[in-house]
Amino acid sequence: MTSQSVEAANLGNSKLTVVGAGSVGTSIAYASLIRGSARQIALYDIDTKKVEAEVKDLSHGTQFTPTSVVTGGSDISVVKDSSVIIITAGARQKPGQTRLDLAGINAKILADLVPKLLEHAPNAVLVLVTNPCDVLTVVAQKVSGLPVGRVLSTGTLLDTSRLRWAIAQQANVSLSNVHAAMFGEHGDTEFPIWSSASIAQIPIREWTDPDGKRIFTEELLAAIAYDTTHAAYEIIEGKGATNYAIGLAGARLVEAMLGNQNKIWPLSSTLTDYRGVSNVALSVPSLVGPGGIERVYEFPMDAHEIAMLKKSAAAIRTTLDAIGY
Repeated sequence: MTSQSVEAANLGNSKLTVVGAGSVGTSIAYASLIRGSARQIALYDIDTKKVEAEVKDLSHGTQFTPTSVVTGGSDISVVKDSSVIIITAGARQKPGQTRLDLAGINAKILADLVPKLLEHAPNAVLVLVTNPCDVLTVVAQKVSGLPVGRVLSTGTLLDTSRLRWAIAQQANVSLSNVHAAMFGEHGDTEFPIWSSASIAQIPIREWTDPDGKRIFTEELLAAIAYDTTHAAYEIIEGKGATNYAIGLAGARLVEAMLGNQNKIWPLSSTLTDYRGVSNVALSVPSLVGPGGIERVYEFPMDAHEIAMLKKSAAAIRTTLDAIGY
């Protein structure tokens, strides 16, 4: 049996439903389709004309993709029997608007939507992409009553990819040689774990150019961290939304869960006494499987990084308190 057929067998009769046929939702559906992330892909949106057009457009390409079943529409029953539901529906982030500014309106949307989704797919894992995703992960978990591992968000998975890309560009090495991560809030208080970041097992602060000069000064590390945190704002200003990279990140997360690949990534779920942090969702190293997040790991951090984690937690808690969660 080839590796491709083994992977397909592992997916079984899995079904991914993406809620929201906007730029992010359709990018996740498209990336999942061409990667074969699930056996079936469904797209749900209340805009009938838009979602039916998107489903038809995706379906017309299935001759060329591993996944051949694409369904969807504006009837919520299209989510029936989903293994994973990715929620992208909500108000869109506007230029200059922080993710946390979106919290109130999107929490109300989610509180109404989640119970309806679970009526049709009671065994699904819920993945939040709608921003602010950390706040909404807590909202969705409380509204649903599901175990914390079954309600997660992509969190800083994409931010970590942005960070690694920036480091690889500076070091002029393959992205696969870069080991670094963003933790905390998917937003303004996220932070990199520089204390253990490395390039091919060489600590990042010790990486040198061909002349032996250390490249990653504290000033450069600070600039990379700033650019990573603010990357979305720049993209939104230029094109109105970030969609392609989160589409790929979402698709990759789905196939890791459904394929039981035992991946450990920085993902957001509601934490309990994680370095003293409880009842907020933040991105920390998380083992994902078919049932969602199976375990979180206490990652080595220096005193500054622990302080940044608690700063992120305080920011999320402030917003949750403000919207009544």
